[in-house]
Amino acid sequence: QVQLVESGGGLVQPGGSLVLSCTASEFSLDYYTVGWFRQAPGKEREGVSCISSSDGSRWYADSVRGRFTISRDKLKNTVYLRMNSLKPEDTADYFCATERVRWSTCPRSRYDFWGQGTQVTVSS
Repeated sequence: QVQLVESGGGLVQPGGSLVLSCTASEFSLDYYTVGWFRQAPGKEREGVSCISSSDGSRWYADSVRGRFTISRDKLKNTVYLRMNSLKPEDTADYFCATERVRWSTCPRSRYDFWGQGTQVTVSS
């Protein structure tokens, strides 16, 4: 069973930055598209960003484009989400996800494996 683990969440002031990490055990993320999602209290889960395994292309939600950056570190088997200029509306639980299909291009309509999430709170 693929296990994804997110880390890096926390409390940050508006305008601040955080870097979230998504790692996998016994599963090479290299071959698979990885997405980041978030869910705020009382709201539906939404896609934030993803990075393709086919060509490395990236997708961002309009609400985060220009502020968030997704990247991979193949040696560390980790996908990062750097979040700059954070706003209170970015407050949510953030999840990473991946799939069984190799060499795909995001965004994807389905992900097979999900992490437990890391909480991000943007508040003064």
